[in-house]
Amino acid sequence: MTTPAQGWDAVYAADVPAPWDIGRPQPAFVSLADRGLLRGRVLDAGCGSGEQTLLAAARDADATGVDISPRAIGQARRKAAERGLEARFEVADALSLGGLGLTFDTVIDSGLFHVFDDHDRVTYVTSLASALQSGGSCYLMCFSDRQPAGFGPRRVSQDELRTAFSDGWTVIDIAAEAFEINPRFGSTAAQAWLATIRRT
Repeated sequence: MTTPAQGWDAVYAADVPAPWDIGRPQPAFVSLADRGLLRGRVLDAGCGSGEQTLLAAARDADATGVDISPRAIGQARRKAAERGLEARFEVADALSLGGLGLTFDTVIDSGLFHVFDDHDRVTYVTSLASALQSGGSCYLMCFSDRQPAGFGPRRVSQDELRTAFSDGWTVIDIAAEAFEINPRFGSTAAQAWLATIRRT
């Protein structure tokens, strides 16, 4: 049986980049960085090849990226070295972030929340809570239910986001956004929600 780590490693081993791997940060997170919101100790949960982590590092954050795929983490570390950026990258399961033994001021999630089923979604939110200090902010971007059915992961509604983060969190805002997609997949964007959530 293929483990989750093996499954994601296979994605990052492919000759064609994954749809979300556009070779630069998602514009929504660049906008957050421009507003000075990716600050302090920043955790990028499910960082993939590291673009959002490296964005935070380039804006002087103490940035850490974690991913279950060793191959993705290897790619992220190479990018950091090539760009001369200081960032920490670790192979870790986003469902057990408490195992890092660290707490953060800010957590970012670019396209991870929507991969989880209902059970793992609850585990993930608990995991995030274990890594984010009280008063810290989580910026989470996921596929939106405004995106037509078909290509891509599970769609998420605003109500689902508010329900998932109803205990120990305050949902500050959920804004319509878009993921940029690698054009090799026949599309350049997908509808998303960008949620701003505070740990209480």
